Amino acid sequence: MTTGPGVDIPMTRYLGEDGDPVADLPAWAADHQLLVGFYRSMVLTRVFDRKAVALQRTGQMGTYPSCLGQEAIGVAIAHLMSAADVLVPYYRDQSAQLGRGVWMAEILLYWGGDERGSRYRDNAVDLPNAVPIATQCAHAAGVAAAMRIQGRHDAVVCTCGDGATSKGDFLESINVAGAWQLPLVFVVNNNQWAISVPRSIQCGAPTLAQKAVGAGFPGEQVDGNDVIALVEVIGRALERARAGKGATLVEAISYRLGDHTTADDATRYRSPEEVNEAWRLEPVQRLRDYLHGVGAWNELQEKALYRDCEKAVEKAVREYQETPPEPPEAMFDYLYANLPHALEEQREAVIARAARMDGGGP
Repeated sequence: MTTGPGVDIPMTRYLGEDGDPVADLPAWAADHQLLVGFYRSMVLTRVFDRKAVALQRTGQMGTYPSCLGQEAIGVAIAHLMSAADVLVPYYRDQSAQLGRGVWMAEILLYWGGDERGSRYRDNAVDLPNAVPIATQCAHAAGVAAAMRIQGRHDAVVCTCGDGATSKGDFLESINVAGAWQLPLVFVVNNNQWAISVPRSIQCGAPTLAQKAVGAGFPGEQVDGNDVIALVEVIGRALERARAGKGATLVEAISYRLGDHTTADDATRYRSPEEVNEAWRLEPVQRLRDYLHGVGAWNELQEKALYRDCEKAVEKAVREYQETPPEPPEAMFDYLYANLPHALEEQREAVIARAARMDGGGP
């Protein structure tokens, strides 16, 4: 528990860094096959993430934000959300999106600059990635307000990084979430670095979770490297939202093991010692050690899992690479429901120029 000016913020952790329990596990965690499912999802995300970085490095995809070390947060979110709940993600939510039915090829298309990557085949409710910092928080408040007006008993999950909590969009959104008692769960992925700005100098409060107190709803911290703790804490927050009791802010303490994006070089502002220490705490190894300890996982299963994940990722890469490019006029087709007249003229000009070029003209 963190104690601050006039407020105590609870901190939840069940698995220590070596995978051994540090507290009595919740009853549902006795289902080892459920935990194995979490582990499989985390490994798939990590294998996919590594391949996505490789595609960018070899010029086959655009700038990409790695989720290395943060897989447990999204896996917990996806497991807990219902089909009617709405995820409003930021740009480092690959594990949540995969768990919510977004195809790997769609994620690759998005980061390859193809708008079709936001048109999910198997998920019609979640919002696409938000790259501008914290703007998605206002969108999430709007979706949650609509749910409340409609009398629904569903919830919205909005994710963001620690840097987003310093933006006005975030603060305005938590304010309205508290004032209107919205069915909204904010999950802050505190991975310690807002690009090159460390958490230690970004905010003077002892925790980011206590920002919820001023907005009139609960905030708490959870070990973002402990998937059991994440499921327990985020699960309670979702139950609260669906029951009409309002919003919750969950600060998940993790660490960004990779660069901010493939356009960044984190070695310029982080020491190797700090990163090495963070690797000791990461979520995949922690859950694997626990599963080994209770006899629910072994090396043969491990090797088979990685083979399966590699095959699934390679299949997605082939689909991404074999997807025909959109025509040049597609740049106009995702901007407005009804294209303004001036842009209609530009669109027709682009089509005409493309036709001339196909025919060998200037």
